[in-house]
Amino acid sequence: MAWDLFASTPEMKVMKWGWVLVTLYTGPVGLLVYWFSCREPSPGTHEQFVAPLWKQAVGSTIHCAAGDATGIIVAAAITGYFGLRMGTDIWVEYAAGFLFGLFIFQALFMKDMMNMSYGEAVRSSFLPEWMSMNAMMAGMLPTMVLLMSRDMRAMEATSPWFWASMSAATLVGVVVAYPVNWWLVKHQLKHGMGTERALGKGGAPVAAGHQHAGMAMAGMTHAAPLAASAHTGHAMPGMRMEGDGQVSAGRKALVTVLTLVMLAAGYYVAARYGDLTMRPGQPMNMPQMAMPGMTH
Repeated sequence: MAWDLFASTPEMKVMKWGWVLVTLYTGPVGLLVYWFSCREPSPGTHEQFVAPLWKQAVGSTIHCAAGDATGIIVAAAITGYFGLRMGTDIWVEYAAGFLFGLFIFQALFMKDMMNMSYGEAVRSSFLPEWMSMNAMMAGMLPTMVLLMSRDMRAMEATSPWFWASMSAATLVGVVVAYPVNWWLVKHQLKHGMGTERALGKGGAPVAAGHQHAGMAMAGMTHAAPLAASAHTGHAMPGMRMEGDGQVSAGRKALVTVLTLVMLAAGYYVAARYGDLTMRPGQPMNMPQMAMPGMTH
């Protein structure tokens, strides 16, 4: 997949690394999602192929997972090394995932493409990234805690069970975060799947000679979809016209609260059916969670 991305698929560079990271965490599932949503089926068709809204939302979710899940996994490895209890561990992971996703995968990688300063990129990305992070953690948190409660070897990064648990958690997190990212892309609050041919490596306007493609990534700018529409005579599937990205503060607040409710539900499941007091290396204190043959 990495060879295909960097050799033939004209996906944006940040998304190429996003696909590589997420597929490292999710294995064949990530490869299948890439194949059906992003891989250019034949030369010169990437713009049309990724235009539908569902594929745009897949790109946004993968971008979210690459930043947030990486921060969470790195933090989990560190907290496991220092023996922190799970109740503290999960919030360190939440903070690390959000900060890595916001300051690296959103602001740092996107500022040039969005033609803005780093500070402006952080400010514009904060709320969408927070929504995405809440949804991602709502899926990852209970999955991690339940699996680690059943086998505490999964709390230690030196164990293959840790990586199996993180892989499963990432998959669940992607599924839970997808509807939120779909809404964010639909209303132009986050970018979706892209292509270097249409956007240019830094998000510059397309050169006249490249306008045969006629497809700019949905949700990136208002001008690009209008240019594509003028060229082709109609908007492609998944394209939003100018004005569709106007979302009231009330609707943003409502969806933000919804993502917090999702996160609270994930925490409830983890606390109710898992063990938030466990530490790496300690005996299990939940007999019903113990693996066969293990003693207390």
